[in-house]
Amino acid sequence: MVNTEDILNEILERADIVKESEIPNINLYMDQVTTLMEKYLADKKRFPDDKIMTKTMINNYVKNDLMPSPDKKFYNKDHILMLIFIYYLKNILSIKDIKTLLTPISDNYYNGNSQIKIEDIYNSVCDSEKELLEDIKKDVSKKIEKSKQVFTEEKKSDKNFLQAFNLISMLSYDITIKKQIIEMIVDDMNEENEKRQMHTKNKKK
Repeated sequence: MVNTEDILNEILERADIVKESEIPNINLYMDQVTTLMEKYLADKKRFPDDKIMTKTMINNYVKNDLMPSPDKKFYNKDHILMLIFIYYLKNILSIKDIKTLLTPISDNYYNGNSQIKIEDIYNSVCDSEKELLEDIKKDVSKKIEKSKQVFTEEKKSDKNFLQAFNLISMLSYDITIKKQIIEMIVDDMNEENEKRQMHTKNKKK
């Protein structure tokens, strides 16, 4: 079987999210933004040639209202934080769902619109995720051990494949259930937004 313990340790070693304090609080052009994202998230690539974030992708995020438009072609620190959120969310959610999550952040907390800043939200998420790392390691390690207990009598080539398949299936099932939970929460958010909009329309009549 593939040495899944080594894979797990390697992933956890580079699981840290970019620290908010490392992000420059200056205005940046698009080329500088893509370079910065590449620098911050390079260790998240699966293959060396993978692109973290392209100009086209960022333009589409702005066009689809996932984040505020640049100010005279300049992107600020809040934009970078929003892009990091998008990078992680787009692996599991649709553009529509990401918009549901991030539009309120753009509307209410972008660029000093509130006492709560986007960097406060970002730091809160980072702190929560750091606390989860040990739990994730324990959970995956448990699944690895469980997968080693199946097909133990088969010849080595069959055993290795079937145990790896069993582990992948367990991890996939776990991700699927959590993805469904996220989607249900987002659907509830959409329903609340629709009710709020309907209430606002009725008040104006």
